[in-house]
Amino acid sequence: MILPSKHLPQDRALLTVGGHVLTFLARPKTVSALWEELNQQDQGLSATRPRRITYDWFVLALDLLYSLGTIELENGLVARRTA
Repeated sequence: MILPSKHLPQDRALLTVGGHVLTFLARPKTVSALWEELNQQDQGLSATRPRRITYDWFVLALDLLYSLGTIELENGLVARRTA
């Protein structure tokens, strides 16, 4: 029987993906604009950029950032939390 690997590559970890998402939040954006901008970038397998992620993984990263108090949703826009 072949079992899936239990190892999650570092570039797929939610904290890594969340950090990458934060780099696109220099100004507030809608979730869909943030998703499109993230996907338009040529994402290689480098240590600084995670490989292409799915939408559900993107939303999980947003959930994590919101839970940590790093981002907030104001008037339909995702923004970095200032204080």
